[in-house]
Amino acid sequence: MEAYTALLTLSQILDKLQPRDRRRFFHGKDDLVESLRQKVGFLQDFLENSPSDKASNFAATESLETRISAAAYAAEDIIESHISNQLLANGNTFWHLDSFWKMIFRVQSAVSVAVHVFWTPITHLNAVSVVAQILISARRNHKWVQVIKEMDFIMKEVDKIKNACCAGEDLWKNTNILPASTKASSRLHLGMRGENLVVGFEGDLAEVRSRMVGASCNLEIVSIVGMGGIGKTTLARQVYDDNYIAYRFDIRAWVAVSQEYSLRRVLLGLLDSAKLLNADMQDKEDEELAVYLYKSLKGRRYLIVMDDMWDTEIWDVVRRSFPDDGTGSRVLLTTRISDVAEYANSCSSYHMRFLNEEDSWNLLCRKVFGEAACPLELEESGKEIARKCGGLPLSIVVIGGLLSKTSTTQEYWRSVANNLNAVVLEDDDQCLEILSLSYNHLPHHLRACFLYTGVFPEDHDIPVSKLISLWAAEGFLKPNISKSMEEVAEGYLKDLVERSLVFVSKKSSIGKIKTCKVHDLLRDLCLKNARKENFYHVVNRSADVKQDSNAWRRLSIQPVAQRSDKIYRSIHSITHARSLLCSGVAPHLPSYVHLIFRLLRVLDVVNMHFDEFPVEVTELVCLRYLAFTCDSKLPPSISKLRNLETLVHHKWKFGLRPTLLPRRILMMPKLRHLLVSASRFPDSLGPAHLLGKNFILENLQTLSEVRNFRCSKDIIKRVPNLRKLKIAYDVSVSELWQSYQLENLVNLHQLETLALHCYHIRHAVYPEKLALPLQLRELTLSGLRLPWYNLKSIGALPNLEALKLRRSACQGPEWRPMEEEFCQLKFLLLEGLSDLVQWRVDDTHFPRLQRLIIRSCYKLEEIPSCIGDISTLQLIELDDCNPSAMNSAGQIQEEQQTLGNYDLQVHLNK
Repeated sequence: MEAYTALLTLSQILDKLQPRDRRRFFHGKDDLVESLRQKVGFLQDFLENSPSDKASNFAATESLETRISAAAYAAEDIIESHISNQLLANGNTFWHLDSFWKMIFRVQSAVSVAVHVFWTPITHLNAVSVVAQILISARRNHKWVQVIKEMDFIMKEVDKIKNACCAGEDLWKNTNILPASTKASSRLHLGMRGENLVVGFEGDLAEVRSRMVGASCNLEIVSIVGMGGIGKTTLARQVYDDNYIAYRFDIRAWVAVSQEYSLRRVLLGLLDSAKLLNADMQDKEDEELAVYLYKSLKGRRYLIVMDDMWDTEIWDVVRRSFPDDGTGSRVLLTTRISDVAEYANSCSSYHMRFLNEEDSWNLLCRKVFGEAACPLELEESGKEIARKCGGLPLSIVVIGGLLSKTSTTQEYWRSVANNLNAVVLEDDDQCLEILSLSYNHLPHHLRACFLYTGVFPEDHDIPVSKLISLWAAEGFLKPNISKSMEEVAEGYLKDLVERSLVFVSKKSSIGKIKTCKVHDLLRDLCLKNARKENFYHVVNRSADVKQDSNAWRRLSIQPVAQRSDKIYRSIHSITHARSLLCSGVAPHLPSYVHLIFRLLRVLDVVNMHFDEFPVEVTELVCLRYLAFTCDSKLPPSISKLRNLETLVHHKWKFGLRPTLLPRRILMMPKLRHLLVSASRFPDSLGPAHLLGKNFILENLQTLSEVRNFRCSKDIIKRVPNLRKLKIAYDVSVSELWQSYQLENLVNLHQLETLALHCYHIRHAVYPEKLALPLQLRELTLSGLRLPWYNLKSIGALPNLEALKLRRSACQGPEWRPMEEEFCQLKFLLLEGLSDLVQWRVDDTHFPRLQRLIIRSCYKLEEIPSCIGDISTLQLIELDDCNPSAMNSAGQIQEEQQTLGNYDLQVHLNK
């Protein structure tokens, strides 16, 4: 995997250079570098088309891959070091590097000789391995004579590699294991992917649910006990999301308590899940947070789920925040440790058992075939596979994900059955052996993406937008001329979800994956393989940094290590690092770390607070991803980061006066995602000689959240390909709305997601001229105070799928949609509409509506009963609304059930 990833990133370094810069930098020898890129591509093709689980069976091939990955990294260091040095020394101007490219010329000449003399069926491997070894030697010694000597040694190794590969070909012919990239030629229906399947635990589900709604008025603590992967979280989630449970409890909160979690994160997690968290609490002490949680829960019936409990010390503190005041509240724990359940004084403990063979087989079938039946010729092998998974649901689901993505032939299923060791699962290590089979069969292009999920903390909700940007910055995404990087990445993620290696945590209002998670056992698998392949290193303490650490390319410093200065002193020597990711809230990152890691591509320190912008960062000219928190504005020198694709600039303090982004940010042509807080986009572009008359950010897709964005035609032309835009305005008079020229938004022809917020309105003013692009799919409005009749133009948008009207987005007591409006709308949120009383609507106004969410609309009297007649409607959710509206929603559910519609869910949260 590491060899493939290294070659992919190396080829992208060459590909991403603009033709003009390549000519200037390569000093007329661009064709030589192109030849090198093509030779690297040969090896990529070999790895992509070979069985991913076979190469590791041959020591010679293993050695070859190790040398190639090291060589590719060495080539990266040589090229990017020269680029970095010249950019910093010569004002971002590429200078001619004759001596460097004379070396490249000699390398290419040697490759040509090697290809001519040693042409075999695996010549491309030989050629690239020669290049690899030459580059390694050249980098070490910078002497061509020694490179030639190294070539002689490599040539002696070629025969050994050839013989090993020939022997491997014979072995491959006698095996039924197919390449990981094989697509099933006779694919059956593949359903139920990425979902929480409950098979064999229906009785446990009924018992736990019964305990949650029992008659006791005392606070009861119920625990679910079992080993990792047995389904504790799935069972708890089924209870937590139950319609009646949601209706019965005034407050529900869920927090994951893993080995890496602190008391503070648990308290903040509970407050956030219970919708009790505000910005001021981030600065509170732990004891203050605990007291606030207690006061918020007192007198209310609450349900708390603490998932994956390990630490009894955390329980001691958190337990004091759960009042027992006769409301019939419940706390549900899941844990792997029986002693934790006993320590918590559970009134009931449910010890989850392994699935029997019948339930194991049923779960496997549902994962692979959905509602369809398993073909008879696969049953024998399939039942053996299910039995060898030892009754552990996670293993069954992951192996099912593997089977669902590959050939449905008897030979393949037999080979999987033969490669699964029959074990009785009693610990995590045995489970990892089974899970490793699915990882070993991953296509090469997915391996790096899957392993990378391990850099995030345990039980962490991973934002998909961030994950995709990091994948792109790391060079994991293979370019596709017909798709954007984001589309390629979404396909990768979907594949991992279908294989049950990644689980969907939250979806967006238009159905895209918003956040995802990795089961802690699968994360252990990621960490184990990442260490083995030297892919990245997770640092929890200074002892994790060892003598061979200088070869590390990627570092993830976890929350427990964030406040240790010793950690930063320990990583000081890791000069070849390309990625530094820091999780959790922590003090400043020492500036010397920035300077030492001068070839960084990824610097994610968004949870660190800088008082002033760390100017050392602008020296990291290879950066593609930068995320940090600083209350001061961005300096013009940020434009030195010409390779930057994602820039995230958060501000620590709330309510800061917006600062102006530098005009030179428009001189960053590779920028794709710009996420800033309390910042204004330049209103004027300055002199033509500074930016150029036609200078545009044509790659920019995300701009969020800019303040008081002036949508002049000139500015809109500079960001023509925006797909996501979030703007906040501070408007008190109508003239200001006119100056912002919102009617020009219609010219953003690629825009799919738009959020418009208005703060601090002093008068009833609203934008009279608001024109939106026709391809808009998701729209959020807040504080605009639009008259309801102004939604007519919004309702006419032909592609609008999600509409969120928040906090005084509209004003007036009555909303009466017109016919043929909102024809494609699937998601509707009404929140904080304080003066809405009547909603005049019928089922023809929202013919495709799937989810209706209403929150804090205190005056809304009822939900029209005809809403229930919308055939596509799946969910009605009311939270903190008028009791009469809550009752009307309950009546809609009753009416639909009398008509046989049991699919409609109604959630009523008091």
